[in-house]
Amino acid sequence: MHRIFSGHPKAVCQDWLCTDARQRLRCRHRKHDPAAFTPARQTGSAGRRKTMSFETRVARAARNTLGAIAALTLAATAAQAQTYGIATMPPGTLSHTTASAIAKVLKEKGGMNVLVQPTAGETTLIPLVARGEADLGIANIFETEAAVKANPDLRLVGSLHSLRGAFWVRKDSPMKTVADLKGKRVVLGFSAMRTIDPMVKAILAAGGLNEGDIKPVLVPNVVRGADDFANGAADMFFFAFGGAKVREVDATVGGIRALTIPKDGMAAAQKIVPEGYLTPAVPSPFFVGVEQPMEVYTWDNMLLTNAKVKDEVVIKMIETLQANKADLVAVQPALRDFDDKKLYKTYNLPYHPGALKYFKDHKLEAVKVQ
Repeated sequence: MHRIFSGHPKAVCQDWLCTDARQRLRCRHRKHDPAAFTPARQTGSAGRRKTMSFETRVARAARNTLGAIAALTLAATAAQAQTYGIATMPPGTLSHTTASAIAKVLKEKGGMNVLVQPTAGETTLIPLVARGEADLGIANIFETEAAVKANPDLRLVGSLHSLRGAFWVRKDSPMKTVADLKGKRVVLGFSAMRTIDPMVKAILAAGGLNEGDIKPVLVPNVVRGADDFANGAADMFFFAFGGAKVREVDATVGGIRALTIPKDGMAAAQKIVPEGYLTPAVPSPFFVGVEQPMEVYTWDNMLLTNAKVKDEVVIKMIETLQANKADLVAVQPALRDFDDKKLYKTYNLPYHPGALKYFKDHKLEAVKVQ
């Protein structure tokens, strides 16, 4: 038998399933929750006690139930609506287009709200990712290797795709090879993209040139270098194939040409940047300015995260990207190279445990870096 509140000779059971008036007045139902007993309210001058109507109790219970459902729904919605940021380079760059493709696929196919966060360059975005101010980031392998020591929480998801770049000149220029840049105005510096500068110097070295053989035009990033070229302030610019900026400049100046890099000069280039190598390219809409089959300078573009991101989030991202490659390529053709079998490479850098679990579960071994 449930106890009656002290000081109250009678009590009303608030269990709306108890329909007997006498039971509601002094309930003997052992199934009823003792917390359901509340003192009866006095009504009228005579102090008569009155029980709550059945309809009122039903309405109150319904309101409480709906409130609980609403709270659960809001909590679930909040969890689903968590926003993930992907830090990348400025609009017009290949990496910005790559980030846009990834964000679109993760949102539409994976139900993840991913927003692209443009920055001045990779030197800027990598610390943002490492600190957790962005959940993902895209940066080339050179910038990533240079930044790991200063950013201990930085983690690799893997190699997204190869980056292929070139020195471009105007199509009506007599210049054909890198060696022809001797005495010309060449973009250098790249203060917001510090590893681009040694890469440019490595390509110059492949053509037998050094900084003393050219007229440096200092720029903060590749976009500014392309703009200076289009405005006539430089005789060439360096960019990655696939960048929207390359097509923009091609249309602005009436055509551009990619300079050839002599294969026998790569030994000198790799003394400056060991990770760079040559891969084949043929005339196509992607390889703007390639007029005949040639080899172009190549390096890896990496997908980064930080140690704070949950393993299951990283795993879901990889699974979603792998399952929807066609949608990635529709936005960024460079992602034809994307494959979970190529994500894991033998770079001496820390991988995220979620990525390592994915590789282990799918029996994927690390691919040797070219």
